[in-house]
Amino acid sequence: MTVTRADERAGGASPETETEATSGLPRLTQILGTVVAPTTLLTAVSYYFGWMFSYWFFDYFGVNSTLLGLTTTDYLMRSVDGLFVPMTVLACLGLVALWCHRFLRDRLATEPPTRLPRLLVPALAAVGLVLVTAGLASVFAETFLDRYLAAAPMSLAVGALTLRYALDLRRPAAAGTEWSRVAEWAAVFTLVGVCLFWAATDYSGAVGRTRARQLAAELPTHPDVVLYSERSLNLRVPGVREVECVGEDAAYGFRYEGLKLVLHSADQYLFLPGRWTPADGVAVLLPRTDSLRVEFARAGAARPPAC
Repeated sequence: MTVTRADERAGGASPETETEATSGLPRLTQILGTVVAPTTLLTAVSYYFGWMFSYWFFDYFGVNSTLLGLTTTDYLMRSVDGLFVPMTVLACLGLVALWCHRFLRDRLATEPPTRLPRLLVPALAAVGLVLVTAGLASVFAETFLDRYLAAAPMSLAVGALTLRYALDLRRPAAAGTEWSRVAEWAAVFTLVGVCLFWAATDYSGAVGRTRARQLAAELPTHPDVVLYSERSLNLRVPGVREVECVGEDAAYGFRYEGLKLVLHSADQYLFLPGRWTPADGVAVLLPRTDSLRVEFARAGAARPPAC
């Protein structure tokens, strides 16, 4: 059956035309689905962003996160904080873009050409070109976009998608072979994916350091830790007091007050002084052994002066 231009304007583009116009993306999605399982990809992405979040979180306290023996579960749990906002924003922007595309497609298909539709394609192309140029410039040199969180990668990603969309509006639906459209979508998908990784990496690092600053400010309200040790640990840390336990029947010879427990992982304790500051704060990493005993109390609770 032949579909005339008048029929397309009256009833919209035919299903065959829409299939030809977008066949590259579904084909690419099918290929990717056979290579990488969605669950595997999601787990790998979550692990990566959890690692980035943890690295910058503990780096704020001067601790290398690779020494803490964090597990895969630890990284996956921490990735939620670093990915929640980017995924929410991305989903909202995707919905807005789809709604705008549907509105524009219906209007172009049902109304006679006007000055606005004729200017729309070059305007979109110009905006996309400016965004791509600004984003690419930030890859090779420092630009004004680097002053804002994730502005450079998002500029490059949005610019590439805008150019691709303007091209779809400009050229005939059946232009090019199926595999050429697949290759084109693959290039766009790769570029946008790299940019999203770039943006989420910056965001995860920023969230990690923000959460670390919040923890440092809230440390005085966290439960107090009293650490008993058979031998002196020589903890010369500001805000930590060492008390020698006297008595022949004392199982532990020394007691340390003023500590806060931050993490227990891989049979290790990570302590911070209750008055930790970036200027003189010290982090204490101790192995979990039988020579140590850890007691907890509410913040500010009274303790006996001796062991």
